[in-house]
Amino acid sequence: MSSDHTPLSERRRLQTIAKLHPSLLGDEFSRLEYQKRIGRKDIGRKRLYRDAHMTGWAYKTIDEEDLKFPLVYGDGKKARVLATIGVSRGLGDHNLKVHGTDIMLKPFLSSMPEVNIYDLGDYDHTENDVLIMASDGLWDVLTIEDAGRIVSKSLESFSRNDHNRYTSAAQDLVMASRGILRENGWRTKSNALASGDDITAMVIPLYRHSMLSPQNSLTESHDAV
Repeated sequence: MSSDHTPLSERRRLQTIAKLHPSLLGDEFSRLEYQKRIGRKDIGRKRLYRDAHMTGWAYKTIDEEDLKFPLVYGDGKKARVLATIGVSRGLGDHNLKVHGTDIMLKPFLSSMPEVNIYDLGDYDHTENDVLIMASDGLWDVLTIEDAGRIVSKSLESFSRNDHNRYTSAAQDLVMASRGILRENGWRTKSNALASGDDITAMVIPLYRHSMLSPQNSLTESHDAV
């Protein structure tokens, strides 16, 4: 139902902002992205790059300006905007600056949420169909596929009529992302670095709501409150 908004997935939006307002980069950063980090030895040579309007790569001859640090840099979860923050959307951070500079991060961060509509009445759900809602502390270390496998395995260990199965599945998600304490710190089951952020996870069954009419679902929600 949703996807990550990261510096990498929103590269073109971020580069467009920098292209329209180059002063936001100060004299420290370049909006261009390169296939590999550019060094002084690359000056005068052709290297692959891409700009805001580009989905693919093209060659350009490297000059002194290209030695500036890129607006978006890093791979996967390590990608950062202006070498500072690993998200591209969010609330707050109004006074956040690049360390040691007056360059503000806020102009690049969007508060616009992603909105998707999933009509429960359009699908037939079983007791194993759930919605996973979790904070970034979980998604920093688990993929959507990882979370799906963990929840499916957890649900299979309970009777379908046992509502505790959803609480247990949520607990399994938290434990998987928190990991276990080893000699080299908190690590996941695969020995990758575990999450150091706060972790919230909810596993919400869909089957019961799909059997209710929209009016009954609204009434029951009010009664529950």
